[in-house]
Amino acid sequence: MVDVRRVKLPGVGVLHTFITDDGGKVGVIAHRSGHSDLITFADDEGGPDASKVSLRLSEDEAHTLAELLGGTQITESLTALDQIPGLSIDWFTVDYEDHIAGQPLGNPAERGIAGLTVVAVVRGESANPAPAPDFKVFPGDTLVVAGSPEKVAKAFAFFRTGEIKAKPVVAPPGG
Repeated sequence: MVDVRRVKLPGVGVLHTFITDDGGKVGVIAHRSGHSDLITFADDEGGPDASKVSLRLSEDEAHTLAELLGGTQITESLTALDQIPGLSIDWFTVDYEDHIAGQPLGNPAERGIAGLTVVAVVRGESANPAPAPDFKVFPGDTLVVAGSPEKVAKAFAFFRTGEIKAKPVVAPPGG
């Protein structure tokens, strides 16, 4: 595990740094304005001749770089979570004809689906993590849900039709 050090920069944001295996230093200055600076530099021993690089990234560019650098890790983490017995993580894209379109998300437990969590609603390029029950869902939104396979199936049936009926999920015991 890499040791990341965080330093608050008053009026600027936060500096995150870590030392690479070959002794280099990498840092990211996360500005309060939303943009980030990716920097590399040598320790003091490197002297004035040590190479230094600074690259300014827009918020969108920083997100793209993070996805490129961490995409594999995120995919591996989701795959590992998906292999936990009794847990299903799935995505539901809302269509115009779906019951949930134009409606507030509501509380799954109050709709007869206790034990299901709406982890996030993805709208366009942004995610809305842990949305409140009054969060309004629109066509094109993608709901990320987690729960048992049966609860996920019930939720998807409700999102489509407004009824809490789901086809039984065939799964081996404990999986």
